[in-house]
Amino acid sequence: MITADLYIRVSTDEQADKGYSQRNQEEVLQKYCFSRDIKVRKVVFEDHSAKSFVRPAWQKLLADLKKKRGQTNLVLFTKWDRFSRNAGDAYQLIKILADLGIEPQAIEQPLDISIPENKMMLAFYLAAPEVENDRRALNTFHGMRRARKEGRWMGPAPIGYTNKVTEDGRKYICPIEPQASIMKWVYEELSTGKWFIDQIWKAASDKGLKTGRKNFWQIIRNPIYCGRIPIAKYKDEEAHTVIGQHKAIVSERIFYKAMDVLNGRNKPRKTTISSPDALPLRGFLVCPKCGYMLSGSASKGYSKHYHYYHCFSKCGVRYNADKVNKLFVEELKKYTIDPLLHEAYVMILKQVYQAFASEDNNELSNVKKQLDEFNIRISKARDKMLNDVILDFEYRKIKSDCERNILILENRLIDLSRGRENIGELIGKATGLLKNLHETYIEADSEGKRRLISSIYPQKLTFDGTQHRTVRMNEAVRVLGTLKAVFEGKKKGQIKEKFDLPTMVAGSRIELPTSGL
Repeated sequence: MITADLYIRVSTDEQADKGYSQRNQEEVLQKYCFSRDIKVRKVVFEDHSAKSFVRPAWQKLLADLKKKRGQTNLVLFTKWDRFSRNAGDAYQLIKILADLGIEPQAIEQPLDISIPENKMMLAFYLAAPEVENDRRALNTFHGMRRARKEGRWMGPAPIGYTNKVTEDGRKYICPIEPQASIMKWVYEELSTGKWFIDQIWKAASDKGLKTGRKNFWQIIRNPIYCGRIPIAKYKDEEAHTVIGQHKAIVSERIFYKAMDVLNGRNKPRKTTISSPDALPLRGFLVCPKCGYMLSGSASKGYSKHYHYYHCFSKCGVRYNADKVNKLFVEELKKYTIDPLLHEAYVMILKQVYQAFASEDNNELSNVKKQLDEFNIRISKARDKMLNDVILDFEYRKIKSDCERNILILENRLIDLSRGRENIGELIGKATGLLKNLHETYIEADSEGKRRLISSIYPQKLTFDGTQHRTVRMNEAVRVLGTLKAVFEGKKKGQIKEKFDLPTMVAGSRIELPTSGL
């Protein structure tokens, strides 16, 4: 006796369609089997789309057919669109069932697949529902795109908005508090360029914004918040935005200003890390254990708040902020110039500058000498050409090479001629900033402290619990620190009028490319 498994499928959007109910399909299939004396082994009910064969009930049936091979001869369904709406996947499954000795068959569209000509009809039965699906999907796509062009938001409302329905059934979105006010604050703060976006996300989360970091990075670029609906690129139509029918949370000016800050095109001021007065070194300290940046925060004690620099990783590094700040002030004292010796420092730096200026004068003479040599060479080559000693193209080659070298030398001559103004005033200002450096730092506000730290230390600081270290610091401060170590050890009143410093080096000659002749 022939044995069959009955496959009954109906998707959610087909539940109300006439003739597609599961009860009706089962009744028709059972009558078909009874009239042809076919034994029904099992009935499988499916409530899933036929766009693919990734369907729970079908996967269980297929696994059972493979496990109990030979117990079933047929898989019956009412129509081929109950079996699949994807022709490619259907052909593959028909082949798998054939290898198992099982024939799929639609009782209302019967086909003998073993007959080659019937494959054309099978292709039609399989392609027709797929075309219907594609046409339905395309109509839906164009309908949604048209709705967006009309300024309507399609889908779930983004954070700060909620979905609403009018009395006549029209769907729309409107702002909802307090999320809308928080998103407005986010854009206003982001447009200032003062904050990193992660800082804004954390602050917004503290205010009550409920969204993850990754989602926040995505929604923040959505122009819906300034009252515009994005339209994606499609065929020859470029991506653009249209005015939405919903109420904007922020103005377009603030939104696009914030986007410029995110894209790095327009930052009103340099992005800095906000720090309270008790944590001026936050953003400059590196963890000595794991290498991550140390943050800072306050811990509430019995009678006051205690501030700490700490690491967010599992290394557990944590330092008392008062101790770290005091040791940093002690570090600055190493580079503080004694006001009584300020004039001596200015005099030393002037001598060093004059020594290097003298070296530039020697190089200036060398450059002028080389220029004369190349001009003479061009003149001699011209004479040789006129006397038929060399050919015309040889002269042009020599001239071209010499003129290229002359251009290089002339640019160098311009560089050496620049910056010969009186350097005394500039040196005085530079050294004046280092007079009582630690006191200047202590008296500065939080922003002033951070500017001073960043100018002295171009790379981050590492605090190991007892002292501050850095890989590199400002070169001018380093040189003055070296002079301070040697110079301020002398007794006052023993300063020479001139210092014999090893600043002179031999003059150099510019090596230029030579011609082949």
